[in-house]
Amino acid sequence: MVRGEQKVGWSKLELASRVAQDLEDGWFVNLGIGIPTLVADVIPEGKEIILHSENGLLGLGPKPEPGQEDMDLVNAGKEPITLKPGGCFFSQSDSFAMIRGGHLDAAVLGAFQVSMYGDLASWKLPNAPLGRVGGAMDLTVGSKRVFLCMQHTSKGTPKIVGECSYPLTAPRCVDRIYTDLAVIDVTDDGLVVQELAPGVTFDYLQERTAAPLKLQADMQSETIGVQH
Repeated sequence: MVRGEQKVGWSKLELASRVAQDLEDGWFVNLGIGIPTLVADVIPEGKEIILHSENGLLGLGPKPEPGQEDMDLVNAGKEPITLKPGGCFFSQSDSFAMIRGGHLDAAVLGAFQVSMYGDLASWKLPNAPLGRVGGAMDLTVGSKRVFLCMQHTSKGTPKIVGECSYPLTAPRCVDRIYTDLAVIDVTDDGLVVQELAPGVTFDYLQERTAAPLKLQADMQSETIGVQH
């Protein structure tokens, strides 16, 4: 995002890298379509994250080098991928048994909208006759954690809102929101900003968010004040 002539926030690849930082060693993680797929390219050296795709893959690696694509080996977005040593593929029914059985530590998904309560709308735009549910409804319910990875606004319109006006994928399912501007937790106390991207101020972020935000640092100060 550009403020005046100054670029602020993270690029898409930087955003994916920020998500990858928070994925813990040994986790099984599903990557949704769009920006989340970039996470496969930026897993930190020495960290083992076992990536899952609902079309029946486990052990995804980064995207292949140009000219090395195999269109029989693709992720859920039909993009060519690589498979790490020990990776495997299986039926889609087995893949969804993994999801519904609670075996995924996290799902990293995109969103059209997310509410201040963690409601997710990701499968259909209001005026579109058709939408693509995909595996999102299962992933939001079956994964131990749901992380969103997305642009903060869409053509200037906030994607983080007080209440979703788009058809819901699942209610109150989102744990953390990563955007090009900030990292925001969905908590019982509302939306709490954990980190601001480079060049982003809290006021700048709030102006582009259609729901009230709190800074984690401010909440910690309030807690210390109460204790004293």
